[in-house]
Amino acid sequence: MVIGIIAGAAFVAVLVLIGLFKLMWRVAEPNEALIISGSKHRTEGLEEGMGFRIVTGRGTLVLPGMQAVRKLSLDLNQTELAVECVTHQGIPLKIRGVVIFKVGDDFVSIANAARRFLDQQKRVSERVHNVFAGHLRSIVGGLTVEDMIRDREKLTGQTRAACGTEMEKLGLIVDSLQIHEIEDPTGYIKNLAMPHAAAVQRDARIAQAEANRLATEAEQQAAARMAEATRDSEILQAGYQAERDKAAATAKQAGPLAEAGARQEVVVQETRVAELEASRREQQLQADVRKPADAKAYEKRTLAEAERDARISAAQAKAEETELAAAAEANATRATGEAEAAARQAKGLAAAEAARAKGLAEAEGIKARAAALAENQEAVIAQQLAEQWPEIVRAGASAFGNVDNMVLLNGADGMGDLFAKALTMGGTGLGLARQLLASMNQNQVPDRGTAAAGGLPVEKVPVDRET
Repeated sequence: MVIGIIAGAAFVAVLVLIGLFKLMWRVAEPNEALIISGSKHRTEGLEEGMGFRIVTGRGTLVLPGMQAVRKLSLDLNQTELAVECVTHQGIPLKIRGVVIFKVGDDFVSIANAARRFLDQQKRVSERVHNVFAGHLRSIVGGLTVEDMIRDREKLTGQTRAACGTEMEKLGLIVDSLQIHEIEDPTGYIKNLAMPHAAAVQRDARIAQAEANRLATEAEQQAAARMAEATRDSEILQAGYQAERDKAAATAKQAGPLAEAGARQEVVVQETRVAELEASRREQQLQADVRKPADAKAYEKRTLAEAERDARISAAQAKAEETELAAAAEANATRATGEAEAAARQAKGLAAAEAARAKGLAEAEGIKARAAALAENQEAVIAQQLAEQWPEIVRAGASAFGNVDNMVLLNGADGMGDLFAKALTMGGTGLGLARQLLASMNQNQVPDRGTAAAGGLPVEKVPVDRET
């Protein structure tokens, strides 16, 4: 029983010791640091007499009642930045961003953070926002809008550099600083972007137009290739169809062609037979008709030539006979001519004397007519026309002398019209005679060598005054 009591007391003592150990033993989680205060402790890198001990990632004994243990979180924290700033150009902007930070892993940073935020860990983000907001306003005031738009890394780097010392004093380190948005309530950035937007829009439209052009060209080329392929296919199909049709037509016409060939051979043979028959007939004709006819023609031609030669000989003999007779007759004619010449000379002398007397009489008549013409021209002209009227009518009718056949219309009336036209020609001659006589009346009286009637010259016959 004593053993049981001793065993029970030992078990209770063990339980008490375990309870006390659990009560005194503290373990730091990976994302936290234990801040143990109530005893002096020297930590490497910290000031002597700091008055608290830092434990990370391990366990330690803590004397209850004599030491106090608190935890400092080493987790990441973030704070949203929404800072209203004014640029170097005086343009108000609103910067939106985010800061991701945590307590440093070294004991110095943990000690600095423990001294400042151990009891105010929920307000760390607010304090960090205030630090970054102040430095961000200062940095933005020295920059232009164009600088911030074109180089946000510069803004971020300057902000982190400016806040680094203060964050280090707070025991915090910045893991990331991002500027999400730069708001421009005045529209400066929008207006600044308009030319670039217009240029981009222009380039986009040009690129779209170029793409459309290329697409259209590609479509047209594809359509052309499709049309070309379709054309080639149709041509090939047409060729194949033509070959099929030709083969079908050839097969269909094979029988008629064979029959036509046979008929052609028959016709050729018949033609040869006909040619031989015609040649035989021609030879028969040569022997029966042409050769006898040639013989008869030769006989007639020979007889005609002989008769012609006989006539020529007879004509030559007659010509010689005529020539001899003509020579004799010429001799006789010469003698007769000489006698007749002597007789004509005598007659000429007599005729000359008669002509001289006639000329003198006619001269006297012309003088009388000239005197009458001066007194009564119309009567003289009428008398001369009456004397020469047969000759005038004969001259008018001479126009019909060369007419072999003449067709007269209207019977007797047509004949009367024809004679009237002939007489009209004579009347035309009457007018011409009147004009001639009128002109002669104005000149001197004609000499005896000119006839007054019609103004025609009269042959002058020399008169032998001695006779």
